[in-house]
Amino acid sequence: MNSHRKPHSRTLQRGRTEVTGQRGLLRRRALAGFLFRRETGRFNGESFLEFQKQFREASPVAGRCVIAISDNAQYHRSKFHLSWRQHQERQFRLDFLPPYRPDLNPIERVRKLTRRLCPHNRYFGFLDGVVDAVEEQFADWIRPNEALRRLCATI
Repeated sequence: MNSHRKPHSRTLQRGRTEVTGQRGLLRRRALAGFLFRRETGRFNGESFLEFQKQFREASPVAGRCVIAISDNAQYHRSKFHLSWRQHQERQFRLDFLPPYRPDLNPIERVRKLTRRLCPHNRYFGFLDGVVDAVEEQFADWIRPNEALRRLCATI
């Protein structure tokens, strides 16, 4: 980890441009790429609101509503950001998966592939090595690619 970062700093990478957002997928007509960030502080309703604002900025589609698929984590449904979500509903909204259905959540398949490609059967002396390996894989996925398209298209 970089020692110059603040404890709650987050980084989202999209192409060569740094923006902020949560680990997630951005879909347009074609899969635009893999967006990710490292959350170093506590993730709660407040930090999720910040993510939503920045994710919305990173994912505009002129004349269309962007729908982000979310699981039912408590911070995703927090009343802390309910008024913001209602205000943004015409351009950006969350669509919640049914409870207890991780098989419908595309990010679960991405996590499984990430575990297989990065830390599986490898020794890391320090946690930073794992983080670097995962972030390197995520950086490869920033550009649209067939592997992610297939993983996320199958429900």
